[in-house]
Amino acid sequence: MRALNACLSILLLDFVMSAGEPQPHIIVLDPGHSHASAVFVQSIPGISNDVNIYAPPGPEVRAFLNSVSQFNLRSQNPAHWNLKPYIDSDFLEKSLREPPGNIVVISGRNAPKIGRILSCLRAGQNVLGDKPWIIDNKDLPLLETALNTAQTMHRVAYDGMTERFNIAYQIQRELLRDPDIFGRPLPGTPAEPAVHLENLHSLVKFSAGKVNLRPAWFFDIRQQGEGIADVGTHLIDLEMWTLFPDQSIDYRRDVKVLKAGRTPLLLTRSQFERVTGEKAWPAFLHSAIKNDQLEYYCNNTALFTIRGIYASIKDQWEYESSGALDDSYLVLYRGSLATVRVRQTKEENYIPEIDVIPNPGTNRANIITALQKELSRLSFPALSLRDSRSEIRIVIPKEDRARNGPSFTQLVNRFLEYVREPQSVPAWEKANMLAKYYITTEAVALARSTPGEAAK
Repeated sequence: MRALNACLSILLLDFVMSAGEPQPHIIVLDPGHSHASAVFVQSIPGISNDVNIYAPPGPEVRAFLNSVSQFNLRSQNPAHWNLKPYIDSDFLEKSLREPPGNIVVISGRNAPKIGRILSCLRAGQNVLGDKPWIIDNKDLPLLETALNTAQTMHRVAYDGMTERFNIAYQIQRELLRDPDIFGRPLPGTPAEPAVHLENLHSLVKFSAGKVNLRPAWFFDIRQQGEGIADVGTHLIDLEMWTLFPDQSIDYRRDVKVLKAGRTPLLLTRSQFERVTGEKAWPAFLHSAIKNDQLEYYCNNTALFTIRGIYASIKDQWEYESSGALDDSYLVLYRGSLATVRVRQTKEENYIPEIDVIPNPGTNRANIITALQKELSRLSFPALSLRDSRSEIRIVIPKEDRARNGPSFTQLVNRFLEYVREPQSVPAWEKANMLAKYYITTEAVALARSTPGEAAK
């Protein structure tokens, strides 16, 4: 995120409006996540220093304003943002009076997000919105309406799929395209899916030795969503982007959600206070309190198919991961020649690493030769191989991981390219966004309607 200004500066020099027209500026709507303030680490050439913030009263907007103000007050290379907050209950209506053609950053509460996105698009704005855009399947028609509105208005609506810009997943995507490495995708079975997706997150995270406080509404699944509806969006997006590159997935024809489960994470009142700062249970959580513990339904599993290929997904949260430095991920695809896996756990020091695991009976030497050929073709010259008994690791040096900057920076880069040329947004983006949110919200609905189904 620290490199965000550099990429934005380059892109936005071409983005300045013609003489006599006002500079585009950024509008921040109800900031409730740190991604909102990350945009303002430094001033951005070509973008007005005026930043309009529209939000209801509360600790989230105060935290955002304080964060951006610190960027202005630092002694070295200060930013020069002119913050113009409007803090009142009618913040959304007030924001819609802004002239069209600007950029609206939406990062916060999930339940009302799609309605706000749609309102901003209808007002002629471009929208960069954090995931998830919807957490309930009843809102899928609103999502489709928002995407159609963006097309009609020649605006851009883009969600924050940062994992696409991670070098490990980019290389994994290329390896699956090589029939001499991966072979052909296996269909798998319900008992042994051909795709396995998994992540594990910790509620307790630290900054400067202190616990990062989460808003109390984060623990209300009616506002934040269940695990698969929130963090599961990244994993399902990765599957479509990797296994079906540049292809449109029609959720009505290509997708079937077969099974889903959910289990709660139980939080005591003292644990809840530690991660939120709230001493008492908020009224909106009372229905989820049992024996003075919060039943937080943040753990999900699902089994689904995309074009006949079975996939399983497991999204989990725990209260605190002892010794964990980051979140854990597993993204695995089984092919006729090999399994290609990206894993990020304590074993990998929480750095995503790629392994190619040849199937039994496969000629290992041929796969190594094909890998060497493929790596020489890629645009990362320092890649190498490390062969062990169980897998062949793609060794990614630090300079390759850092070359294009943080994933968030690259995401904003791509968004601004699309803002300059809305017609350049690939057609598959719309179809696959609908398919992604169909899977996440359908899995939640199925899990809720299946009594006793446990997330394993």
